[in-house]
Amino acid sequence: MSTLFRKKSLTALLTDAHSGDKSLKRTLGSMALIGLGIGAIIGAGIFVRTAAAAGAHAGPGVIFSFVIAGIGCALAGLCYAEFSSMIPIAGSAYTYSYATMGEFVAWIIGWDLVLEYALGAATVSIAWSEYFNNFLSSYFGTQVPYQWCHSPFQTSVDGVSGIMNVPALFILLVLSAVLIRGTSESATVNNIIVIVKVAIVLMFIALGWSFINPINHVPMVPSNTGTFGEFGWSGVLRGAGIVFFAYIGFDAVSTAAQEAKDPQRGMPIGILGSLVFCTLIYIIFSYVLTGVANYKDFAPGGAGHEASVSWAIQKYMPGYSWLANLITVAILAGFSSVILVMLLGQSRVFYSMSKDGLLPGIFSEIHPKYHTPWKSNMILFLFVGVFGSFLPGDVVGDMTSIGTLFAFVLVCIGVIVMRKNDPDAVRPFKTPWVPVVPILGALVCLAMIFGLGMANWTRLIIWLAIGFVIYFGYSRNHSKLHKA
Repeated sequence: MSTLFRKKSLTALLTDAHSGDKSLKRTLGSMALIGLGIGAIIGAGIFVRTAAAAGAHAGPGVIFSFVIAGIGCALAGLCYAEFSSMIPIAGSAYTYSYATMGEFVAWIIGWDLVLEYALGAATVSIAWSEYFNNFLSSYFGTQVPYQWCHSPFQTSVDGVSGIMNVPALFILLVLSAVLIRGTSESATVNNIIVIVKVAIVLMFIALGWSFINPINHVPMVPSNTGTFGEFGWSGVLRGAGIVFFAYIGFDAVSTAAQEAKDPQRGMPIGILGSLVFCTLIYIIFSYVLTGVANYKDFAPGGAGHEASVSWAIQKYMPGYSWLANLITVAILAGFSSVILVMLLGQSRVFYSMSKDGLLPGIFSEIHPKYHTPWKSNMILFLFVGVFGSFLPGDVVGDMTSIGTLFAFVLVCIGVIVMRKNDPDAVRPFKTPWVPVVPILGALVCLAMIFGLGMANWTRLIIWLAIGFVIYFGYSRNHSKLHKA
């Protein structure tokens, strides 16, 4: 049993990071890291999950949902910043867990992160496909036929059955190719996208402010219907678990630690800088959106349930239909950058797991010219492409949230364990008020997991059970620590 909790020392981690041909190239500065964080954070969450949480669970109180989720992420972000500065290695929470809580917990985290990155990318690619059709309709008066932009499990109101989601597969292919080409090139593409979508989000906030109807914010927290999670403060908590999807991505910055020019300085700046910026944007954006349109419009079956932001502009902001079209462009850009960073994060986690022997060596093979894990990116494209092409997007978003929250809990616990087990380790950035901050971070994340409900807990347990089979069937015996 003790072999399940064998740990990889900090010395071994740092040595492996600079070993031979399998070393990643350090090309990312602090601003590029902040751009990666913003690129991953501002996307599907702000444009889709805001209205979904408001319409079904929190009402205008969704702004408090963002505050709760932001507090949880900030507390976890401080823990991530400490780890990423002292262990500037690709792999994020997986690598940190290997050094603090042992191999078995590290495997659980690595497997769990597939929910965040791979399935998260698939979910967003499906949403990208939906908005791509809106874009074609708005600008060119045409659309992709229903059967070629929906999964076989979906049927239109006219009885047309989906075959394959071609636009989702297309965007995954394009962004996978960008990642194979190089991380610095990917960061440049991402930074351009970030500028475009942030500018349009700020434009919506500035123009929409004058269209806020104060009545729409009364009451700020609608009364509970008698069911947990349906409005009231339990609805705000449930909304926090849902809009948490909007924050997924700031931790993806830590997966690129091995490619940062100055990780001791850049990682804390990248993680906390992107998180603070996006939290402020989210709170203001949700206040404006629920002020322009009544939250009931966003309820399931409501007029504004789909493409909610564009719908609200066209319905309640006369003369600004051009802004609705720009929002569609921003959404496509936002989704693209989220997919880009999610695919980057997943390939770097698999890279680290492969170097440790827990996955086959193909996942850590580095391209001789581009210095990227290109074969891992190709395999991930096929894996994520199956989900994006042949499965509907519902449910997967909550699965992504619960998987990420679980990883955050273990990272918070890991800071406490590392402080106790290795108090003299060099820590360029220290999480303040340990153990108070990590404990609060874990508790807030656990509260959001509780708010997501039994169905999502069950799915998480099943997913982890599949991971246990792989670990005991392959990874445990192929582990480099086991062979040593």
